[in-house]
Amino acid sequence: MPDTVRRSFGARLQLAMDTRGQLCVGIDPHPALLAAWGLNDDAAALERFSLTVLEAVGEQAAAVKPQVALFERHGSAGLAALERVLAACSEAGVLSIADAKRGDIGSTMAAYADAWLRDGSALAADALTVSPYLGFESLRPALDLAQASGRGVFVLGLTSNPEGASVQHVGGDHSVAARIVDAAAAENSRELGRAAAAGSGSLPLGSTGLVIGATVGTALTELGIHLAAAHTPILAPGLGAQGATGADLRTTFGAAYPNVLATSSRDILKAGPSRDALRDAAGQTLAGLAG
Repeated sequence: MPDTVRRSFGARLQLAMDTRGQLCVGIDPHPALLAAWGLNDDAAALERFSLTVLEAVGEQAAAVKPQVALFERHGSAGLAALERVLAACSEAGVLSIADAKRGDIGSTMAAYADAWLRDGSALAADALTVSPYLGFESLRPALDLAQASGRGVFVLGLTSNPEGASVQHVGGDHSVAARIVDAAAAENSRELGRAAAAGSGSLPLGSTGLVIGATVGTALTELGIHLAAAHTPILAPGLGAQGATGADLRTTFGAAYPNVLATSSRDILKAGPSRDALRDAAGQTLAGLAG
């Protein structure tokens, strides 16, 4: 990783969003997409697919998000391909978010953190998605290592899958989702406080983000969740093929919309394998996010 990794992830993400816009392109090499591109369903094709996407959209997207499960299904060869894709992101200066949704306790969580967030790890990404449903503090090894290495985490907060409400909405005015949001905001408050005390000035965004589905609709309001003052990056999957538009995101997130990193995958990826077509699809998506 280059020296810029020593800057906080929140600061680097803010700069990327200010410079390129609020788009994260998912790198999701589904078998059907590989076939549509005329590629085999193997590790070599995954790498070709991913590097084509990176080359096409790397100058437009604030970040890219490889879906780790689609590499894992090819075993060690798939993970080796992912290692090369993450290295290529670093070389190109494009932020990478490993969508692995890791979550466990104790030494196991520490091992996940070591794999994805440690300097020198072949799988090190700029940020990692994590699951807090063994308790937010179970994520402590990842939270601490991310801070130490200038990386970030995105914590599952409020998802749009139908089953999510059965867990995340429990508690009414003090829902599980609201408590996760509050815990992430507290992490960012401590980070910003340390930066201010060190004379680094205040950071626009902290490095502990939240995953909140782009299609959650009115759930944030119904659960009394307020995001605007939290300095929390928001990774919002669901743009495009899953139904959400830029206008929907502005309505859903309101005053917190400037902190939203909207993710589109299939809606852009289906334009491949032409790099020009991928660029055009990303550009159209960015235009929709800008309003």
